Amino acid sequence: MSLEYRMKPEESKQKLEEGLSRLRSELENADGATRKRLEPLVERMERQLAASEGEAPPHGLLQEMEDEIMHFEVEYPRLTAIINDIMVALSNMGI
Repeated sequence: MSLEYRMKPEESKQKLEEGLSRLRSELENADGATRKRLEPLVERMERQLAASEGEAPPHGLLQEMEDEIMHFEVEYPRLTAIINDIMVALSNMGI
């Protein structure tokens, strides 16, 4: 028997919205190069959130998020944690 907790889609969507809000706040404090690199990714995630629930993310979005995590994990651990949380929320939504 598995004790794994699976969030309801509405909980996942709320978690995703919260994560994007936190990511936007962190980006305000980041240097210009970091903002320039992550801003398109954040915009793609926001478009995905606005899309139909359960719809597949734009091609390569999850891979792009994973790549950004690897790039920023040493220099910006908070950004990395937020992006990872967003990926989990997308996964819980079935996206």
